[in-house]
Amino acid sequence: MHSPLEIARNYVEIGIHKVRLSAFKMVVLGIFAGMFIGFAGIASTTAAATIENPSIAKLVGACVFPAGMAMVLVAGSELFTGNNLIIIALLEKKIRCGEMLKNWVCVFAGNFLGASFVAALAVYGHTPDLFDGVLAEKMVAAALSRVTQSFPEAFIRGILCNILVCIAVWAAFAAKQVPGKLLMSFWPVMLFVLCGFEHSIADIYFGVAGLLTASEYQIAVGELTMQSFLLKNLLPVTLGNTVGGAGIVGVGYWLMYLRHTPGYAMPIQKEQEELDIAEEY
Repeated sequence: MHSPLEIARNYVEIGIHKVRLSAFKMVVLGIFAGMFIGFAGIASTTAAATIENPSIAKLVGACVFPAGMAMVLVAGSELFTGNNLIIIALLEKKIRCGEMLKNWVCVFAGNFLGASFVAALAVYGHTPDLFDGVLAEKMVAAALSRVTQSFPEAFIRGILCNILVCIAVWAAFAAKQVPGKLLMSFWPVMLFVLCGFEHSIADIYFGVAGLLTASEYQIAVGELTMQSFLLKNLLPVTLGNTVGGAGIVGVGYWLMYLRHTPGYAMPIQKEQEELDIAEEY
């Protein structure tokens, strides 16, 4: 396996490659990642829908959801929360701040489209009909629970979530084979779902799916509206995810493994080759 120092060094090069992608590729690859997370969202809700014990239901859903991260890591896509680690390349002065922000914005937009796309297809394909409409009620309840939190609560849960998501990405890069990547990414993602922490891209799926399901199946939504979802959930959770992923894991691991670490700089020729390869994408 790769050591933490090797992971940090490798992620600098990965960050360079990610920001050198065209905006079109960032958005399209972001759509794929959003779809993968959306599939995980509907699967986790379906798996737990008819389990009466809430603790067991939560555990079952948490064990299913990591399938989304597995697809993101292995199939090839761009996920905003994981891409918060690009800050490592910025701190190493290999990329510019504007390049990092462009990646985050384009990828987030793609994630939003992809997760919303899966939510719409699931609802209008009448997946919520499962279990005599129980699934529809659970989908609306999942969305409603996300707008009943206060701004600070959602923000803090976002921080905690993306610490674990970025650790999942970091741990996956430690493995050299696919089985190892899947195993190492499973546990942190399972933990954040089980603990009820908030993932901005997953919440896009849950929010849109809940709103569409409520409309399609005439289910009362209380204070759930698109405005309340965006302002009371998505905004604070996204900010929290950024703090947890970029501010804590990204900056923290850069400080521990790359800052003032002798022998890091790549040979000039190799560095130029890396940049040339990245620019081809």
